[in-house]
Amino acid sequence: MNKTELVDKIAAGAGISKVDAKKALDATIDAIKDALVAGDKIALVGFGTFSVSERPAREGINPATKEKIQIAAKKVAKFKAGAELANAL
Repeated sequence: MNKTELVDKIAAGAGISKVDAKKALDATIDAIKDALVAGDKIALVGFGTFSVSERPAREGINPATKEKIQIAAKKVAKFKAGAELANAL
């Protein structure tokens, strides 16, 4: 499912226009992104938890040349499914 299909489902499920559903989805995505950038954790009971995890720097291998390279440390977004979502799958 892509974003357009999700907007259609939201509009049909909530009984609102597609324009309003797109605004609501965009606002939700922006709020989640802003919270993650600030280092916060977002817990949606029954759905799951979004959080930020830090990966340390490490050494890797370039598969084309087989030489060792340094992979920089970085932050990544993580999602852990809640119990209700996990049971539904």
